[in-house]
Amino acid sequence: MIRHCKKICALLIAAMLLVLSGCGQNKEEAAVVLEEGQSDLEYVKAKGTLVAGITDYAPLDYRNGEEWVGFDVELAKVFAESIGVKLELKEIDWNEKTELLEEGEIDCIWNGMTLTEELQETISCSQPYLSNAQVVVLQEGDKEQYQTVESCQHLLFAVEEGSTGESLLKGMNYRYATYSTQREAMQSVREKKADAAVVDIIMASYFTGKGQEFADLDFSIFLNDEKIGVGFRKKSDLTERANVILQTAYENGTMLRLAGKYNIEEALKQ
Repeated sequence: MIRHCKKICALLIAAMLLVLSGCGQNKEEAAVVLEEGQSDLEYVKAKGTLVAGITDYAPLDYRNGEEWVGFDVELAKVFAESIGVKLELKEIDWNEKTELLEEGEIDCIWNGMTLTEELQETISCSQPYLSNAQVVVLQEGDKEQYQTVESCQHLLFAVEEGSTGESLLKGMNYRYATYSTQREAMQSVREKKADAAVVDIIMASYFTGKGQEFADLDFSIFLNDEKIGVGFRKKSDLTERANVILQTAYENGTMLRLAGKYNIEEALKQ
C-alpha cells in the first residue's frame, strides 16, 4: 500500500513539473515581438518598455556606479513616461546602431546622435534638440603649436569607430586609429598612443574642464557644426511623438534645467 502511494506521488510530482515547464514555454512564446506592419507605438506599448540604445558618453549617457545617468537619460525618461512605458537602457556598439534598430533589438538611438545625411536616409530622425561640433583634442602643451586643421595633417588621430569624427578624418585622408568610445580615444592621447583625438565638443568640454578626468588635455580646432537628434526605425510613428515632447521640453523649461544640471547650456539648440 505504501509502495503504491509512493508511485502515485511520484507521478503527481512529474505531472506538476511538466505543467510548470509548459507554463515557462508559454511565457516565452508570449513574448512581444515586432510584427510587420505594426506601428512602433503599438509595439512599444504592448511590451511596456522603450529600449534606448546608448553608449558611455558623458555627460549625456554615463554610469554612476551601477546606474545610468545623464542629460539624454533624463530626457529619454520624459519621453517614455509620455507614452506610458518604462525606459530600458541598452549599451550598444555604436558602429552597429542602425542594424540593432532595424532588427528590433532597440527602439531608438538616444545618445547624442549627429544628424548626418547618411543616417537620415537610413532611419527616421527627430528634429534636432542640441547643437554640437567635432573638435581636435590635444595635450595641453601642444595646443599653441596646432591652431589649424592643416597644421595637424601629419598627426595620428584617435577617434570613435563609426562616429562623425571618423567620417571627417577619412574625408581629409588623415591617419587615424579607431576606438570603442570617445573616452578611450581621449585616453589614447593622454597615454601618447595617438597625437590627437577628434570628439564631440559636448564631451570635450565636459572631460577637459577643471578637476575633470582629462584636465591635462585641451581643444581649439573646430572641424564642423552639427545638430543632435534621436533615431527611430524608418517611418516610425514614434518620431513625431518625440518631436512634440522635445519641443514641449524647450517650452516648459525642462531643456534649460537639464542643460544647467549637466553643464551643457552652450549646446542648447539655437
